[in-house]
Amino acid sequence: MAHKQKTGLLIVVDAVGLSTLEYLLSRHPGKVKLPNLARLGLGTLLKPELTRRIGGKFAGKSYAAAITQVSATADSLVGHREMMGVIDHRTYDLFEHGFSREYLSELERRIGRKTFFNRMAGGMEAIELNAEEHERTGSPIAYASKCDPLIQLAMNEAVIPVAEQHKIADTAFALAMEMKIPITRAIARSYIRNGAGEIIRTSNRHDAVLPIGQDTLVDVMNRNAVWTVAVGKTADLVNTTYRAKIKLTHEVYLDPALKLRFVHPKRKDTNPFSIQGTVNALQAAHAVYRPKGTFIFTNLVDTDSVYGHTRDIAGGLKSLEEIDRCLPLIEKNLAKGDLLGITADHGMLHREDYGYHNNEPLPFLAARKGSDGRLGGLKTGLLPGLADIGSVFAQFFGVQDEYRGLVKLD
Repeated sequence: MAHKQKTGLLIVVDAVGLSTLEYLLSRHPGKVKLPNLARLGLGTLLKPELTRRIGGKFAGKSYAAAITQVSATADSLVGHREMMGVIDHRTYDLFEHGFSREYLSELERRIGRKTFFNRMAGGMEAIELNAEEHERTGSPIAYASKCDPLIQLAMNEAVIPVAEQHKIADTAFALAMEMKIPITRAIARSYIRNGAGEIIRTSNRHDAVLPIGQDTLVDVMNRNAVWTVAVGKTADLVNTTYRAKIKLTHEVYLDPALKLRFVHPKRKDTNPFSIQGTVNALQAAHAVYRPKGTFIFTNLVDTDSVYGHTRDIAGGLKSLEEIDRCLPLIEKNLAKGDLLGITADHGMLHREDYGYHNNEPLPFLAARKGSDGRLGGLKTGLLPGLADIGSVFAQFFGVQDEYRGLVKLD
């Protein structure tokens, strides 16, 4: 029997800031269908000439605002954490010349494998250049990110088992902390080759992540018996305790009745898995007894990893259209009074060589199902930057005082 208990869902559409979306729309000649995001108010945040491009009309029953991150670095980790109340004024440098030989030699000793490449490169670029040597030698491909302060280690799942890949990333991060190398993450970039021999990155990636160093909204909710669920990579970025983590990786888990679709012609998408995971979490939220309610924190990453860094304008918009198409499916699984929030963690600046993370105004769309647009009395503008998103959800679950106490404003 279903129980009447509140659910709050926060969806992060990765890398789709408002300047980014305007850039994509202005450079795409075809039609773009985003009627559900338009209904929630996305068009009101865009330039008037671009508002017409997304189709649909604002229904006036939701809240829509542009919010600018106050943390110093435009990064998925930093953005997600600010939403949960962690403001980070530190800046992190990129590793333009790769990592020191001292660091890599000790890493190789600890993991029992050689590494190679050690340059700054885009993810697919590094793998495509070096896959054959990696598969021949069993040596991880080590490389620095073009836009984030981290080390990535790319490995074929058929060459190095996923469990060992995760251990390698954990070891790389722990060593960096020991040697005081200023990275925020070490990532095991898992990939496979399909039947045609094409390289496909998988959702078995693993992020070893900089400790947060303080409580977050998730911790506050846990203490107050709100059931917390991470879907996709949110648990890797805001790496604290969740009551449940959902990261689906195989098509067998996709319910055919939901008719979820892959956008990429080679099915490199992971969003269908995260949307399925979100639906699963919503259905459980109303079917299982959770007297203080359920908070679901979802990341939809394809607009960053698959289409953003590759500067694929048409693909990025198609991915966003597919998210829009799935919104009614998600809303269908919300009960009256439940809270839906949609935002982004950073933007994506397209340059000639690569797509780089960008600090720019981000959309925040919020709606209470069945409400008149005033969010049922929830207040906005109480805290700076993305921390205000956390404030809205904290109010919804009645933990706003404890949440405000953990947000460090200076």
